[in-house]
Amino acid sequence: MEDEKRSLKGTATICVAIWLLAFGRPSIVDAQGEGEVATDAEIVDASDGTTDEEAPQAPEKVDVDPLANDSEIAERLTAILKATEWFQQPEVRVEEGVVFLAGRTTKPESKEWASQLATNTQDVVAVVNRIRVSEGPWWDLTPAWNELRMLGRDAVLGMPLFIVGLVLLLLTWYAARLSVGVAHRVFERRMDNRLLRQVAARAVAIPVFLIGLYLVLRISGLTQMAATVVGGTGLIGLVIGIAFRDIAENFLASILISTQRPFAIGDLIKIEDQHGFVQSVTTRGTLLMTLDGNHVQIPNATVYKATIRNFTANPKIRQDFTVGVGYDDSLSAAQETALSVLREHPTVLDDPEPWVLVEQLGAATVNLRVYFWIDGNKHSVLKVRSAIVRQVKGAFDQAGISMPDEAREVIFPKDVPVRMLSDDTASGNGHPRSTTNPQEHVSRKAETDEVSTPAEGGLSSEADEIREQASNSRTPDEGTNLLEVTPAS
Repeated sequence: MEDEKRSLKGTATICVAIWLLAFGRPSIVDAQGEGEVATDAEIVDASDGTTDEEAPQAPEKVDVDPLANDSEIAERLTAILKATEWFQQPEVRVEEGVVFLAGRTTKPESKEWASQLATNTQDVVAVVNRIRVSEGPWWDLTPAWNELRMLGRDAVLGMPLFIVGLVLLLLTWYAARLSVGVAHRVFERRMDNRLLRQVAARAVAIPVFLIGLYLVLRISGLTQMAATVVGGTGLIGLVIGIAFRDIAENFLASILISTQRPFAIGDLIKIEDQHGFVQSVTTRGTLLMTLDGNHVQIPNATVYKATIRNFTANPKIRQDFTVGVGYDDSLSAAQETALSVLREHPTVLDDPEPWVLVEQLGAATVNLRVYFWIDGNKHSVLKVRSAIVRQVKGAFDQAGISMPDEAREVIFPKDVPVRMLSDDTASGNGHPRSTTNPQEHVSRKAETDEVSTPAEGGLSSEADEIREQASNSRTPDEGTNLLEVTPAS
């Protein structure tokens, strides 16, 4: 009896296999898609017409007893769907080998999985999938929580790599600092300029830091980012150069100024309309202290491109002023008088020699131009000029050389009566006119012949006063002074 049953089951199995070879695998009919058939390559959800290639794959074969009837197939599939807990109220009905799936699920992938499961089940001819996909609530935060859990899990798993990368980054930083120190000591013997030493040392440290950063990114698993960092260094440098063009221009100008040295600390210079003593030159600008005691910081790019007047590089400074004498006076006598004052003044240099030249014929005077040279490092230009003008005026008074004011012509439309007074008649009261010796009158008006008066405050240069004020004032820029000369070891 058992042998007969086995023979019948074997015959039935052979018939089913022949039928499958003739008609192919059972098709999947989606009730929502009007009987569309899904191929082996993909399963199409007729509800929205989309294909999900990441849907979970059903097992290749579900074993059921040979010649399984419809009820056994339905029970088996129902048990599997309930065991997954992906479906709500799953129902499976089988008629003549055609499986009808019903119920609800929240994911389209679960619906596709149920279709593949039924397709791979033994003795199933076709599948009609009537499972509906429920739409989740609008404010469902489950995906966000799931992402946060995944991020937390990834963070925990990546913690060892993060620790290793952090340690390697610290080692890279120390290696970069060590390379800067070694390069600075090496270049210190060959370069006197401090800024050039700093730039060269940092140029050596940059490749060391980039290599370390590349290794950190590779160890952390960020290979693509590491390649981007290495390959995009030039592009980043170009972008930074464009964005910080003014800063880069000032930095390069500071290198050129510190290398060429058009002035030194303490020099009295004039750049455009700024006139003062040089205090320092940093990577940003040149700091001056004006003669008024104010700090002025000029960008190095402006300093390098502007016209620089250095009054200290050559200590000899020429000054001049104009004095007018009357037409009735002797010009040669006036020139000799002024020249004698210049030669006797202790601050006026003999080489180059002073000049007194006739400049022009004015309206009421003949104008003389007085030229003289002084040592600007020792004496103040303003004070010396004041003292010499004062002494020339006194010498002209002593010599009786007139210095008339400019003539003024007054025209009267009608005649004006004029009455001349005699020398011995007082004007208006009949008393004799008092007479005064011209020499006594001149002596009362004569200027002092002192080299310097208390009002002039001495003739020494005000550079020392400016330096003292600069030492007592707050420096606006605390950057490294690039003009300080450090002896090479």
